[in-house]
Amino acid sequence: MSYKQMTGNIISATKVEPDGVFTSSAASGVWSLQEQYDYVRGGNWPNAANAVPTYIIAGGSTRAGGDDSSNIINTGNITTLANSSDFGDLTDGRQKSASCASTTRALFAGGQRAGESDTNIIDYKLFSSSGNASDYGDLLAAQYGVCGTSSATRAIFGMGYYSSSQRDIIQYKTITSSGNTSDFGNLTVARYQGSACASSAGRAVFMNGRAGSSDSNVIDYVTIASTGNASDFGDTTQGRMNTGASSSSTRGIAGSGSNGSTGAVINIIDYITIGSTGNAADFGDLSASRGSISSASSNIRALFGGGNGPSNVIDYVTIASTGNASDFGDLTTAVEWPTGCSNSHGGVQ
Repeated sequence: MSYKQMTGNIISATKVEPDGVFTSSAASGVWSLQEQYDYVRGGNWPNAANAVPTYIIAGGSTRAGGDDSSNIINTGNITTLANSSDFGDLTDGRQKSASCASTTRALFAGGQRAGESDTNIIDYKLFSSSGNASDYGDLLAAQYGVCGTSSATRAIFGMGYYSSSQRDIIQYKTITSSGNTSDFGNLTVARYQGSACASSAGRAVFMNGRAGSSDSNVIDYVTIASTGNASDFGDTTQGRMNTGASSSSTRGIAGSGSNGSTGAVINIIDYITIGSTGNAADFGDLSASRGSISSASSNIRALFGGGNGPSNVIDYVTIASTGNASDFGDLTTAVEWPTGCSNSHGGVQ
């Protein structure tokens, strides 16, 4: 018997094994309770609480050298190799901004408009909606070169450049509430255009950036749920700026970058164990050398999108392993200095 008559539907008796644990994963057909229980017990049964791991890459400049700014928001499924899709627009075009996210809401903070006009605007966008972003509050000052990460409830932003100075300020806000950021503390070194990521244990790390007249290899860390000054974590394998960072629940990945003095592109990917302290180790390389990238991740896979050129390339790596990145797909528009986040990064696991 190939079909069973159910109330209001005809359901195939042939089981389709689930292709993941996410709400969109297939598990159709007629299953015995024991068969389903075995999948649930093994953590392999689709659950409506498990949203599809979704990335967002937004903003940037569509011209080499950053003399314009894009408001385009790209999105896609981190588990599926494919090109990104248009997901609406930021409230205005900007580059060199920060982003972070909870499981439901993405924030985009600060940046630089075309003509080198800095902004303090924080936008937000729901992962469940394909509409445009909305104004959500302000950073402490108009700035660019800021980086962001988060826990499931609190957004945290560090670094930046404003008032003709590199800054060491860290600021925070509650992701579910509109309003301005508050002062959190200070980094160990003032710098800008680095990157940040977080662990499931609630630790945020800030990596690299331009400090003074040189590129920094410093890694700082803070506990997201508290406030206070950052502590030294260790060093990355090489000083650089314009990096992109993301994480699983335990491991941080920092990709690519550039030399702020010469403009030379650095395609190295570093990794750290966020729960400990110590220097980063070499992970591998991007598929093609490019700086000024964005990054987003699930607990399993990290993506690196865009880059100087500008570029529309999206690369990916498996976070738990090491090795060179592979091609994931393309952005809808080639951009440099975009920003990226996801609903499934290490800080919300």
